[in-house]
Amino acid sequence: MRSAAGGDEAALFAAEIYRMLTRYAERLRFKLEVLSTSESPIGGLKEIIFEVKGRGAFGVFKYESGVHRVQRVPVTESTGRIHTSTATVAVLPEAEEVEITIDPNDLRVDVYRSSGPGGQSVNTTDSAVRITHVPTGLVVSCQDEKSQLQNKERAMRILRARLNALAQAEKDAEEAARRRSQVGTGDRAQKIRTYNFPQGRVTDHRVGFTSHRLEGILEGELEEFTEALIAQDRAEQLAEVAAR
Repeated sequence: MRSAAGGDEAALFAAEIYRMLTRYAERLRFKLEVLSTSESPIGGLKEIIFEVKGRGAFGVFKYESGVHRVQRVPVTESTGRIHTSTATVAVLPEAEEVEITIDPNDLRVDVYRSSGPGGQSVNTTDSAVRITHVPTGLVVSCQDEKSQLQNKERAMRILRARLNALAQAEKDAEEAARRRSQVGTGDRAQKIRTYNFPQGRVTDHRVGFTSHRLEGILEGELEEFTEALIAQDRAEQLAEVAAR
């Protein structure tokens, strides 16, 4: 979660949204753990990363992804003018460790005579190994050991590590893209929900649902929004099936 448009007021609002989600997690008996925090000078949150654990947690909290917009008179406003500020929330499933399975058919193994320094057996036998992973084009060579088997084992360890790093980089890029697609730019116009303090109402723009229980919602009473969003999801899925 990050504060977006609105400066100090956005950071204060981000802290309130975090508190709201914390209360909601408690109501559902999920466990929550803060991983990192960046506070604003006046006590709000610039950014907070936290983990929610429990059966079905992602299925509930994924609906909080997006831009949350607040309309109210900030505590920092001396003229009583209503301001609009935003906080962004990105909800991602916990990334699993990348598991690498190497298909032997994807490998080209070449053996050749070592050209490096070493004893007689190193320089006079075909002990050096070059392994090419055809799908990615990665090439690993090893000639430090005296036996071909040892060089091949070492080359495979290096190749596995490089493939793991490549797969992890791709996963990180996918998660970054998914986060950007969830929160957009954080602009005031890109909102999923508006919290209007003067009127005491909260509107979820995705389902056109409005509640006038602002205080209760900020205490984590989000069930009615989640239920409406789940119902909309199911209706859209049924419509897709019917259209096939």
